[in-house]
Amino acid sequence: MSGVKSCDVAVIGGGIVGVASALALSRGYRASVVLLEKEPRLAAHQTGRNSGVIHSGLYYRPGSLKATLCAEGRRSLTEFCAGKRIPFEICGKVVVATRPEHLPRLDDLEARGRANGLTSLSRLTAAALREIEPHAAGLAALHVPETGIVDYGAVTAALGDELRASGAEILLGAPLLAVARDGDRLRLATGAGEISCRYLVGCAGLQSDRVARLAGLDPGVRIVPFRGEYYELVPERRPLVKNLIYPVPDPSFPFLGVHFTRHVNGSVEAGPNAVLAFRREGYTKTSFSLTDTASTLVWPGFWKIAGRYLSAGLGEFWRSFSKAAFTRALQELLPDVREEDLTPGGAGVRAQAVSRDGALVDDFQILEAPLQLHVLNAPSPAATAAFAIGRVIAERASKSFDLPARAG
Repeated sequence: MSGVKSCDVAVIGGGIVGVASALALSRGYRASVVLLEKEPRLAAHQTGRNSGVIHSGLYYRPGSLKATLCAEGRRSLTEFCAGKRIPFEICGKVVVATRPEHLPRLDDLEARGRANGLTSLSRLTAAALREIEPHAAGLAALHVPETGIVDYGAVTAALGDELRASGAEILLGAPLLAVARDGDRLRLATGAGEISCRYLVGCAGLQSDRVARLAGLDPGVRIVPFRGEYYELVPERRPLVKNLIYPVPDPSFPFLGVHFTRHVNGSVEAGPNAVLAFRREGYTKTSFSLTDTASTLVWPGFWKIAGRYLSAGLGEFWRSFSKAAFTRALQELLPDVREEDLTPGGAGVRAQAVSRDGALVDDFQILEAPLQLHVLNAPSPAATAAFAIGRVIAERASKSFDLPARAG
């Protein structure tokens, strides 16, 4: 074992879910923990490139992991931010019905939100909407006061500090290259040397299915990446948006649609669209990986979702290349916005797990196997729910791995 680092639990992935899970394990159980992140910093991909929204739990199927862990995680997140003096704001959002056919969907959304424990929801008339968002246009809206904003990169950095203080180790620039059984342990080949661990926890986001396969498992899903591109409002037009303005979701498309989000630094993002990405970690229109593209195209489930969402998907691609089309979509919510008000913003890539039969995996999905746990699907609201997801991972690991709890 000379030259091989040894630990009880190795956690793969330095996004907010991985760091929160590692911290829950390190604090809650008598186990040495090492977290491996392939990038030179934490929160380099989905965590550091999301919209910064603290989600309320409005959209999710009652009783699902998303619904229960979002509510629990939101409380823990805001308590952590308050304790660490990380700027955040529970500013609320409006979900706007702009067409008559949207009104029944708004009714359904309100019912779902109430079933998920959102007691402060209120229905708004067009006039009441303008009192909250003076420039928004709609027939009616739903006001969701529990929604907020935060910088998840800052949250993850603070969690990383807590993780190190707990006695765990973080290895950056340490991609996982191979996993082999070594008696009753696992031997990990990484970019930072070999690690021997008793147990493995995968929280690898865009690479989660690959990490599971490296570890000898069949995850049963394939990550299909979707890039979301944003514009920003130029500073002098930021007053058009007070907080967050969302459309009523389109049931024919699995994403929320373009919307407006104020950030804690005062900037305002417009977007995102949702286009198939040809590189899992590709943040520009020209990003391409033959390996990643082939991985998507050979998966039978991809072709089934492609056929199902062809029309909507083509519209998203058109908006990706046409600023005028992107602006027209935004004007349905905010008629005063103009093309010249928008400047190119950032982009993120969503890791969407797709089953072999073409189902978009909706809920969080965790795969348990001997000596291993893997988070295979953790899209939005995973950042909001991260503290709660981490506790679930630690609790399941303690049972599967028979980890003793720390006293007190």
